[in-house]
Amino acid sequence: MKLLSFIANGHASFGAVKDNGVVDLGTRMAPCATLRQLLEAGRTAEAAKLVASAASDHSLDEISFAPVIPDPGKIICVGLNYRDHVAETGRTVTEKPALFVRFPCSQVGHLRPIVKPDVSDDFDYEGELALVIGKQGRHIRASRALDHIAGYSCYNEGSIRDWQRHTSQFLSGKTFAESGSFGPWLVTTDEIPDPSKLSLQTRLNGTVVQNTTTDLLITAIPELIAYISTICPLVAGDVIVTGTPGGVGAKRSPPLWMRPGDTVEVEISGIGTLRNKVIAEPA
Repeated sequence: MKLLSFIANGHASFGAVKDNGVVDLGTRMAPCATLRQLLEAGRTAEAAKLVASAASDHSLDEISFAPVIPDPGKIICVGLNYRDHVAETGRTVTEKPALFVRFPCSQVGHLRPIVKPDVSDDFDYEGELALVIGKQGRHIRASRALDHIAGYSCYNEGSIRDWQRHTSQFLSGKTFAESGSFGPWLVTTDEIPDPSKLSLQTRLNGTVVQNTTTDLLITAIPELIAYISTICPLVAGDVIVTGTPGGVGAKRSPPLWMRPGDTVEVEISGIGTLRNKVIAEPA
């Protein structure tokens, strides 16, 4: 099942893709008003049964895509989690994963514009696999970690590189308003039983700039969940963005930055393609 958050007729809701349309679950599954609330209530199986018998309420062309989870409690990002990206940065592989956070205001949905801030021209792409937690847990064992995942999506972890380099901490370059994107939808785990068998490709204006497979993650998804859940509880709707492969614009010669007018795409097998135009920061 493909679950998504969207806006239609000025109303924010959530639903599921069916054929070339969307079944509006927000109008059918009260009191759940958001996808996060659906996951918290453990009602995805109920939603799947409802979608199977329901007609679409909107065509995909009629909706505005929101970030898959517009209101996550946490967005935890993993840095330096592919060896080719570690190599191109001149760093060394660390024993434990490098973590930082983004804030919800830093992300937009599929087909929505991402914003290059006025204060920098060093706007970089980072195609990544994102996962959404479906069942809460603390001190989760790696052997049971996949049981806590609701599903998977695409993420463009847009980075403002010169601000990222202001200090040894990444945060300032990683959460500019509307600089990243999340979507187009959440593919539930029954359709992706093994997240280590996916291919990921990032394209800028149609040119492939990143190409990898998720079996090359340094810290695999089960171990990421085990590590992060030792630090803090993971709850339904939390997002973990698992890391970007080599090929980022900052490490090309000359650097390849995203500019207003560009189109950037992140495609992951079994999920789909997240597509966004780049615009300048509004005056």
